[in-house]
Amino acid sequence: MAGLKTRSERSGAANTRERRERGGAADDTAFAAGVGRLVRLGRAKRGITRRQLAADSGISERYLAQIESGQGNPSIIVLKAIATAIDVSIVELLPRNGPAALTDIHDLLARMPPDELPALTEMIGSRLASSAGDRARRIALVGLRGAGKSTLGRRLADHLDVPFLELNRVIEKDYGGSVSVLIEMSGLNTFRRYEHACLERVIAEYEAAVIATAGGIVANPETYALLLRRTHAVWLKARPDEHMSRVIAQGDFRPMAQNREAMADLIAILDARSADYARAEAEVDTAGKTIEESFAELLAVVEPYTRGAAASAPSKATPRPAVDA
Repeated sequence: MAGLKTRSERSGAANTRERRERGGAADDTAFAAGVGRLVRLGRAKRGITRRQLAADSGISERYLAQIESGQGNPSIIVLKAIATAIDVSIVELLPRNGPAALTDIHDLLARMPPDELPALTEMIGSRLASSAGDRARRIALVGLRGAGKSTLGRRLADHLDVPFLELNRVIEKDYGGSVSVLIEMSGLNTFRRYEHACLERVIAEYEAAVIATAGGIVANPETYALLLRRTHAVWLKARPDEHMSRVIAQGDFRPMAQNREAMADLIAILDARSADYARAEAEVDTAGKTIEESFAELLAVVEPYTRGAAASAPSKATPRPAVDA
């Protein structure tokens, strides 16, 4: 019967959860050890004994020893007290992910006078702008579900006579199953790894394309930075109620399933992601507009990025309700 899982499927899901839990426990242990090491190094750099730190922070010497050995599980309040006592930012007591070079950059920035940071920001921005050629004629559409990425993306790709690629469909082809199954069986982190690898491959294979991304691509800073660096990203935006109504019009009721606070959640997601979406090269507000109006605005925005493509060809797409990847 539909909706029922076989014994082997249930067993496989249970094994996946068990592996994920073991992996999570290992990550927690490594993180606690990293915090302990940073506390120990921070104290040593300032020549503060553990007894002195205990007195200054109000935390027992025994508990500090546990934290420094990686055996403690300090709350954010405890870390704040330790950071204040050794005169560092609490961020400096948290292990950092990513390339070692980013850690070096962070350390260098911490030494710079605040009044020099705007000039440095401008310099970095100029350096990124000089690499615009790396974007070729790739247009990437970002934004929440329901903004019109699929409908406008297909129409734009037809108009420019270039491939239209929904990144989630590329991931599913690579994985051999749906995104929902991938996340359920292997976790969100595994999905993010697929997302990054598939984006890299799309960029390597296509000099010209329209790429519709999933709304949560901004949750992976490394992947989103790659997208911004190697494509012309355009944020398609709309009002929260329009995002919701368009998704429901597609027959997708997931935003409403078992969630009476769906609209509040959607607004919170949009608020959390807006600053990252705004890092796109351009934006098109589809709120209150027809598909034709939104497409005309999108076409005008991307025209400078697509010179050499068939930008003057008539649209071959048939108007249909706005949908999204």
